[in-house]
Formats: sequence, C-alpha cells, structure tokens
Amino acid sequence: MLARIERLLLDLSVAAIAALGLLIAMNVALRATLNTGIPDAIVMVQELMVAAILLPLAAATAARGHIVVEVLSKRLPGRVQDWLVVTGSVVGLLALLPLIYAGWREAAKTIESGSFFFGELLLPKWPGRVAFLIGMGACALRLAVLAVQDVATIRAGGHLVPRTTSDVMGEP
Repeated sequence: MLARIERLLLDLSVAAIAALGLLIAMNVALRATLNTGIPDAIVMVQELMVAAILLPLAAATAARGHIVVEVLSKRLPGRVQDWLVVTGSVVGLLALLPLIYAGWREAAKTIESGSFFFGELLLPKWPGRVAFLIGMGACALRLAVLAVQDVATIRAGGHLVPRTTSDVMGEP
C-alpha cells in the first residue's frame, strides 16, 4: 500500500515538473512575442516547486536513493555498517518530526484562515502547504518502515550493506 502511495506522489511530482516546464516556456514565449506574461507565474512556479521536490522524497527513501558518504563507514565491520544504516533512518526520522509539526501548524493555519497570495489570480496558499506536509509525512513514514524492516533483517542474520566492493561496483 505504501509503495502505491509513493508511486502516486512520484507521478504527481512528474506532473508538477511538466507543468513547471510548460508554465515557464509559455511565460517566456509570451514575454518575447507579446510583451506580456502569465499572471502570478512566479507564485505558481514556487508552489509547483514544492510539489516537484518534496512529493518524491518517500520514493527516493524507499529506493535508498539519498546521498551517502561512506569514506569511514566502509572501513568498519559489516555488522556496524548495518546498524549505521538503521541509525541513519532513525536520525532522519527524528530530523523530519519538527518539520512535520511546523508543516502541520502552517497548513492548518492557512486552511483555517483561507489566506491567499496577493496577485491577479488570488491563488490560495493551502495547496503548497499541504503538499509540503504530505511529502514530509510520507518520507517520515517510509523511514520508520525501513528502520523496522532493517532491524528485523539484522536480527534474522541478514545484511543491509553489501560485504565487498565488487558487490557495490558490479565487478566480479
């Protein structure tokens, strides 16, 4: 179920990126040809950027696609490396909790007040705030699930980190 939600969020992010490209291209074309532009284009771009960046975080986390620095950890025993992976998930989860709390407060306040961006279109502020909250919440949920699964794997005697450099590099 979580994988389906992550896929939906990833698809929404792709749609946001496509909309960003179209919006920016049309705005540039209108400025160059008709000396006009799309009203509130800057606001739309910043709101779409939130969706484009934050919605796919859970999918990136599930694929373990975040940047990892292994200069020192690769020198440690395999079991320690496995527990470092779990520690990374837990620390990441703890780092997201204040952001989720702040996002929740901001989204609730924005929805309750009905605030909007001042511009020609009077766009509401809540969609970007809710997208932030959904992206962070899904990422935190995925980190929690990974931490639990990783601990279960380690306790069962499995390995999270490949034990040789050839496993990582794909060489024989």
